[in-house]
Amino acid sequence: MKLGFASAILPDQSFDTVVSFAAEHGYRCVEMMSWPVGKSERRYAGVTHIDVDTLDAAHVEAIKAKLAETGVEISALGYYPNALDPDAEKAQVAINHIKKLITAAPKIGVHTVNTFIGRNQFLSVSENMKLFANVWLDIIKLAEDNGVRVAIENCPMLFTQSEWPGGKNLAVSPRIWREMFSIIPSANFGLNFDPSHFVIQQMDYIRPIYEFKEKLFHVHIKDIKLYRNLLDEVGIFAPPLDYLQPKLPGLGDVNWSKFISALTDVGYNGYICVEVEDKAFEDTLEHRYQSLIQSRRYISQFIVTE
Repeated sequence: MKLGFASAILPDQSFDTVVSFAAEHGYRCVEMMSWPVGKSERRYAGVTHIDVDTLDAAHVEAIKAKLAETGVEISALGYYPNALDPDAEKAQVAINHIKKLITAAPKIGVHTVNTFIGRNQFLSVSENMKLFANVWLDIIKLAEDNGVRVAIENCPMLFTQSEWPGGKNLAVSPRIWREMFSIIPSANFGLNFDPSHFVIQQMDYIRPIYEFKEKLFHVHIKDIKLYRNLLDEVGIFAPPLDYLQPKLPGLGDVNWSKFISALTDVGYNGYICVEVEDKAFEDTLEHRYQSLIQSRRYISQFIVTE
C-alpha cells in the first residue's frame, strides 16, 4: 500500500510545497485537490492544487518534473461537489468539472478521479437513483474512453441542518452501492472508501472490504470520535456534528489494525490517504503539518511506508 494524504488540509500552500512536504516526511503520494478556482461553501472544499482549467503543456511538464524529482505520486485528483444538486445550474457546474478532471488526469499520468455521486437531499433514494442513472452513465462512459477510474467516496454529506433531510451524497451504504454498480457495471466505476463514515452510521466498516474488493480504487484514512454524553443529549436524529467529530487516525473509534488487516486479506495494494479534518489541528499551519506527521507515524505501524 502507498501511504499519502489529501491536500485539502494545506489549502494555502503551493503544489510544489505540498509535494516537497510529502517527500520530506515519508509520504509516497498525495490526493491533489482540483476544485475550480474560487470560494467554497464548506470546510475543506474549494482547494485547488491543480487547476485543470489552466493546465497547459508547460504546467503539465512542471508537475511531472516535480513528481519525478521527489518520487511522490498523485494518487488521484480530488473534487467533491453535488452533481445531483436540485439547483440545475449548480449541478451542471459540478458535472462539467468532473468531466474536465477525467480528461485532464491522464495528461499528468493520473488515472483516478475521486468525487461524490451527489444527491437531491429532498428526494427519496429511489428518486435519486433515477437522477444518478441520467447523469452518471455519460460520466463513466467518458472515464472509460480516457482510461480513468472514478472513485466515489461514501461520505453521506449529512452533518448540518443545511444538508438535511437526505444529505448530499447518495453512495452511503452497501445496498446503494450494489444498485449503482448494477446500473453502471463498469470496471472504471468504484469506491474511495472511508471507514469513518460507516462509524457515523453505526455500520460494519470491515465486511464491505471483502464484498467490494474489486471496487476499492482508493482509501481514505480518517478517524471519527463519538461523544456518548452528547449523543445521549440529542439522539441519532440530530445533525451528526452535534455528537461526534473527525479525528486523526488513532484518536477516534476506528480500529485501524482490523481495517488494514482486512485490506491485506483482499490483496489491496493501492493508495491509502490520510484525510485530516480534525479541528484540534486546524488553527495554524504548523499544527496542520504536525497532524500529517503524527498521522503517518501512527499508520506506519500497520504498513511498510518506505
